[in-house]
Amino acid sequence: MLKKLNTLSLNEISGKVSVPGYDRKALSAGIVHVGLGNFHRSHQAVYLNRLFHQGEGYDWGVLGAGIMTQDALMRDKLLEQDCLYSVIELDPQGYTGEVCGSVVDFAEVSNHGVFRAMCLPEIRIVSLTITEGGYYIDPNTEGFDCKNRVIQAETDINEPQTVFGIIVKALKYRKENGMPPFTILSCDNIPKNGHAARNAVVGVAEIMAPDMAKWIADNVAFPSSMVDRITPATGKRELDLVREQFGYQDDCVVVCETFSQWVIEDDFPQGRPALEKVGVEFVNDVTMHELMKIRILNAGHAAIAYPSRLLGIDYAHDAMASRVIVDYLDKLEREETIPTLVTSAEVDYVQYFEKVKERFANPEIADTIDRLCMDGSNRQPKFILPIIHNRLQNGKAVRGLALEVALWCRYCAGVNERGDPVTINDSKADLLKENARKAKTNPAAFLGMSDVFGTLSDNGIFLSEFSNSLNGLWRKGTQEMLRDYVARQD
Repeated sequence: MLKKLNTLSLNEISGKVSVPGYDRKALSAGIVHVGLGNFHRSHQAVYLNRLFHQGEGYDWGVLGAGIMTQDALMRDKLLEQDCLYSVIELDPQGYTGEVCGSVVDFAEVSNHGVFRAMCLPEIRIVSLTITEGGYYIDPNTEGFDCKNRVIQAETDINEPQTVFGIIVKALKYRKENGMPPFTILSCDNIPKNGHAARNAVVGVAEIMAPDMAKWIADNVAFPSSMVDRITPATGKRELDLVREQFGYQDDCVVVCETFSQWVIEDDFPQGRPALEKVGVEFVNDVTMHELMKIRILNAGHAAIAYPSRLLGIDYAHDAMASRVIVDYLDKLEREETIPTLVTSAEVDYVQYFEKVKERFANPEIADTIDRLCMDGSNRQPKFILPIIHNRLQNGKAVRGLALEVALWCRYCAGVNERGDPVTINDSKADLLKENARKAKTNPAAFLGMSDVFGTLSDNGIFLSEFSNSLNGLWRKGTQEMLRDYVARQD
């Protein structure tokens, strides 16, 4: 019978993977992290684990927290393993594994449990991975959507219902008890994630505790960060991989690529771990790095996702083996996306894009097209639409970007080109499907969703390009439309 990963089994496992070489009993929590999913555990927690291996920062352990169903499931599984889990890097030249020990505990999964965790005096950072849709961003203003029904219901500071309401309550408690405020560090893939977190916390405070709003704005730090590591979902394949390749059982394993990058604005009034010693870049302004990653990698994922699903391709590496998809991605990035980035001597955007293509093509990652397609109603406004706005404002062509939106619309109709049903994993799935089907004869019906597209539907140039692309997809098919775009010389 295979040994299950926990503290007692570490000695037996140590010959197969790297295990914590530090005394985990000496660790204490300095960070509450909300949303302890695969990405955080393959990225931020790994940097901390490697810092601890250097004998530093033992007071910066991670205390997991959350209020969602998936948080409760993760908590149960992690506590069974003494909060230990494996990180397997999927290098085509050979897998390597390490057991991560930087998570020291997991708070009770409830609003009060998260609040109590944030009130601990030793907590100096609250970090977040709550998905792109978790920040209540208004697509029209790109600011906080204070009119959202969830936010409008957040009126009682004693009974907060959202992560941001809990943060406001915890900050109020700390202020009233003479404790310094924690720094709030967003690690989500959204533009200016620190600003988005600040807008959300201050916006909720203005509703539930107006006296706290200005104090938070004046006293709480919200550094922005750029995070980058492709991390697929964990399923049977990944669970079996640990058993078969490394010879033990780990119900919390996370797999990822070898590449990892983390760039953070250096604004931590209550201190921070010395993560620069393990490869984290601290900068004054993360905007350039952030836009590079969002517009090249995240937008690139979207660009390959929808044509792949329509053509029946299941994995990202198989999409990168399709000449027509790669040619489309290459032209879209080089001619429409990269030119919207500010020229800088610090970064080579084309070099980064070439590395991104190499990462997408890694067959060991087995990143599913379904994962890349999910949550489009939140991801498109963060990753694609800002590029479109930028080019339209500067009088530039948007043909390839309009084709990407049309591919998303065609996918949302719920059937691929072989006639097989497509499952739309999105909080707005029913509305997307309804409007995508209407758009077959009236393309404006899809762009009319103002909570997704904002004012973009009012732009005649974009509507024309989108309509031409969508009509072509229904009439000629995905491959022909991609070829037409690649061949056309504007």
